[in-house]
Amino acid sequence: MKTGVVFPQTEIGADPVAVRDYVQAVESLGYAHMMAYDHVLGADTNQHANWEGSYTSESMFHEPFVLFGYLAGVTTTLELVTAVLILSQRQTALVAKQAAEVDLLTGGRLRLGVGVGWNHVEYEALNQDFSNRGRRYAEQIPLLREFWTNDVVGFDGKYHKVDHAGVNPLPVQRPIPIWMGAGARANPVPTDRVLRRVASLADGWFPQMQPGDDAKFTVERLQTFLSEVGRESSSMGMEPRINLADGNPEIWQAHANAWQSMGATHVSINTMRAGLNSPQDHIDAIQKFKEVIG
Repeated sequence: MKTGVVFPQTEIGADPVAVRDYVQAVESLGYAHMMAYDHVLGADTNQHANWEGSYTSESMFHEPFVLFGYLAGVTTTLELVTAVLILSQRQTALVAKQAAEVDLLTGGRLRLGVGVGWNHVEYEALNQDFSNRGRRYAEQIPLLREFWTNDVVGFDGKYHKVDHAGVNPLPVQRPIPIWMGAGARANPVPTDRVLRRVASLADGWFPQMQPGDDAKFTVERLQTFLSEVGRESSSMGMEPRINLADGNPEIWQAHANAWQSMGATHVSINTMRAGLNSPQDHIDAIQKFKEVIG
């Protein structure tokens, strides 16, 4: 089981030197990968009554593709992961181009985690339809793979038309692995519809729940859906997250062991919302986690 970290998007700050130092510390500590959350815009809750979203206009987010382009020049081995890029609010061809470029600049170190998101204000500002985001998303994923594996693409779908055009240069990985979010913080147990989509379209998935009965049941359901579409369970990666704030080192180890027993291929530590006050505090936290989990 590979171990990674969650880039502390909302707490790292805007200093590019601090960002560089943090990510180079992640790599030097021997972590396999680093994932970054994504939001283009945050809503002003003073203007949006009854706001229930996890993030607002006060939450800082580095843009993942630009961030990864910067990190391509200051890292050598670290896999860079979006978890998750809100795919449905973006133009598919542009995502294909940006992802291919990051993969090229990093020598094939991109893993593209994608999701449909929850922020209708963000969708509106990006001129995308919030109501059909799941259906468009299901069409975007195969189209991305077409762009990454063919010099020229002809595609005529419900939401996309490509009249014999292609991205150049192509990525190192053909195709780039696509992983999917499944569940949310408020509703961590995904529906069967979501799990069927994961089974049919994804190379891996990110469960949002804690280990336990719900997690075991969800993994079993996904395995059933994989079998229904003719896929082996081993073809599907799985990366849960362990939150630093959820407990002590004994709990971290117990959670890691539980997920590994359920077939997790990766695990990552999230140090946000744990009362850490500086980039160095986050570095110290991931160092401690690495000592515990290995």
